[in-house]
Amino acid sequence: MTDTDNRDGDEGFFEELDPVVFGVGFAIAVAAVVAFVVRPATATEYMDIANDIIWTGFGWWYLIVMFVLVAFVIFLTFGPWGNITLGEEDEEPEFAFPSYFAMLYSAGIAAGIVFWGPAEAVSHYDDVSPFIGAESQSSVAAVGAIQYTFFHWGVSAWTAYVVVALPIAYCAYRYDAPMRISTVLAPWIGIDNLDTPVAKAVDILAVFATIGGVATTLGLVGSQFLVGLEWTMGISVGDLGTILVITGMTVAFTASVALGVQKGIRRISYVNLSLFGLLTVVTFLLGPTNYITALGTEALGTYISQFIPMSFYTGTAETGSGGVSGWVGDWTIFYWAWWFSWTPFVGLFIARISRGRTVRQVAATGVLASTGITIPWFATMGGTAIYLQDDGQADVLSAIQTYDEAGAGYPLFEALPLGGLLTALFLLLVLLFLITSADSSTLALGMLTTGGAQQPSTVNRVIWGFLIGALASLLIVTGGVEALQAAAIITGGPFSIITLIAVASMALAFGTQRSLFLREEDEVDVPSSSAVASSDSNSGPKTEDD
Repeated sequence: MTDTDNRDGDEGFFEELDPVVFGVGFAIAVAAVVAFVVRPATATEYMDIANDIIWTGFGWWYLIVMFVLVAFVIFLTFGPWGNITLGEEDEEPEFAFPSYFAMLYSAGIAAGIVFWGPAEAVSHYDDVSPFIGAESQSSVAAVGAIQYTFFHWGVSAWTAYVVVALPIAYCAYRYDAPMRISTVLAPWIGIDNLDTPVAKAVDILAVFATIGGVATTLGLVGSQFLVGLEWTMGISVGDLGTILVITGMTVAFTASVALGVQKGIRRISYVNLSLFGLLTVVTFLLGPTNYITALGTEALGTYISQFIPMSFYTGTAETGSGGVSGWVGDWTIFYWAWWFSWTPFVGLFIARISRGRTVRQVAATGVLASTGITIPWFATMGGTAIYLQDDGQADVLSAIQTYDEAGAGYPLFEALPLGGLLTALFLLLVLLFLITSADSSTLALGMLTTGGAQQPSTVNRVIWGFLIGALASLLIVTGGVEALQAAAIITGGPFSIITLIAVASMALAFGTQRSLFLREEDEVDVPSSSAVASSDSNSGPKTEDD
């Protein structure tokens, strides 16, 4: 696959479309945008009602599904199916490991990590989880705050993406199945039946989930960028300016992806990850290093030892309400739903870049390696925010009250040595992750609405860039962070069912000895896990031109 496969212009756009999936997805996005333009108060009210019903009545479902996915990915990482190659047995990875990891991490939840890094732990420090049961702003609350941040952004956050990516990549690269979400059904209905109404419904559900998940992320990161402009330069754009800036930037960034995956997203991802690492290290060294290390170490221990009870904690016993507690709903259920809503987008993107890798490599990179660099970020940012707040050097909580969580990072970095430089680097990092999110999300929406084209036209992607940018900015204007959280919970819940189907599909495909996907006359044997045990020897990275 080369970048020249991308088709531009009206003719290429209309030729590539899956009219049903694109039409329904487009209608949903337009209807949401129109509703928030014409009747913003009513739209927000209905969204809040739906959100309350879902997380109070069905919050337990999110918790159970996520734990099942974590357990399954652990099995894939260490079990015999980990040796299966996503492609021909002797095929080498399409991307060298540094490129692969940079793209995977940047397109995953890294944009949200930048937003919540300075904000979440200090928020938990003030409003303590009932699971921790500590006094607000106490030393026990500080450990619990970092512990819960690790829980929300650790292994659980990445598992759903890997679970959906693997069966799609396996079927696409070994059996030439289309690169779309409905391909997870191939082990059950066959590749030739992926144009049936059931398969179309799965792809439409994927578009619906992606719209909510991506709008949430673009809204959060976009608002953080605008707050940064106001904080550092005194530039306030107002509601109309928010809509114009976020929508315009999303469209502009989307148009830039005519360069394609290899030249566009890959290069920006390198810069993202480098700046992300630099900011983490510099903040760790200039900040309260000993405090960060001690707090992060203890929190990591409690995260590991209490992972299972945290995974099933609903807070019902404390509230006596018979449903999920408000704290769990506002935080854990929101995050799990957000990850589910991002699953079709990130899952497709991981599948797109995973050709030639083994199941174990994708699972270990997508979950363990990603968590491995996420934990130092949250320990550093969260520990620094708590220390500065407690010591009176920076009032991060007041910034959150004034600007929502989008304002947490700026007083934090200003309070450190080289504060002006760190603030500028942080603002640049926010901008770069906004670009990456716009690029990779519109790529996924293009793939979803073209029947699996791996290089959808620029026209297609610009249309989605405009609609998602407009929806994100309108949600910020009408309801702020709470509206964005509600959108993620509503759109992510239904897609959790697809993740379980993906688990069952892998169990069926990887655990059998015969082809489940090809027509009878083309049928070939599917290698068993033992037959591909040597495939890891072919999994070394290959070089590529920049």
